[in-house]
Amino acid sequence: MNDDVRNIVLGVVAAGISAAVGWLARTYLWKRKLRRKQAFFGLPDNAESLLVVNRGAGGPDLMVMRHDVFALLELAALIKDCNAHAQVVPHDTARQGFGERTEFCVGGPASNRRMAAHLSSLLPGVRVNVDPEPGPDRGAFQVGSERYRVEVGKAEYALLARLTVDQSNGSRPVFLFCGQTSITNQATTRYLARNHERLTRKHGNNTFVLLLKVVNSQAYGPDVVELVADVTRAAQTPLPAPAAPRNSHRAS
Repeated sequence: MNDDVRNIVLGVVAAGISAAVGWLARTYLWKRKLRRKQAFFGLPDNAESLLVVNRGAGGPDLMVMRHDVFALLELAALIKDCNAHAQVVPHDTARQGFGERTEFCVGGPASNRRMAAHLSSLLPGVRVNVDPEPGPDRGAFQVGSERYRVEVGKAEYALLARLTVDQSNGSRPVFLFCGQTSITNQATTRYLARNHERLTRKHGNNTFVLLLKVVNSQAYGPDVVELVADVTRAAQTPLPAPAAPRNSHRAS
């Protein structure tokens, strides 16, 4: 074998080794990224999860608000990317406890009983005005001492929460997408889909509650979302009980 042939063979072998090493490195990085994503969502390979949908889904026509359908599609894509499976369940038929399966709960407490139960049990520092009568505080959020009113189409708020409980050891979280309007539910799921890597770096697999603001949805739809604050501590701290009304006494 002359020197030219030897150099060609060595070059081919070196190129093959480099390609194999590059493929192995890319595969390793891809798998590590996938495992990190699966851990954040609590969705290992072939895991089962629940998509809990709000009012309308359990009716005879199985109707869901248009933006809530889009929210479910956003979540379904995330679940599929984790090589996991989803079961869609109406809010009034979901009966499982915490930690059995990862749960994605969509909709405010006025239309989703499951969401109302989660807020009461897991986020005692949050109150949502569910009064059906028109008024300035209808749909308003109270988180701790702060109140956030809805301006439909202009400024609408939503809570995005990843919650864990002792029974699940943090491995099967509950995700809440609690918006003041249906378009904010979709905006919140889209925010999670776009930012889950950043949220993983910041929060790991721990509990967090974020207050989001959807800006000018009548022009921008669910795409322009601002992070208002991390309200985890305030949301988990019970609100003080309202003061008892004082008895009035009329002088005789």
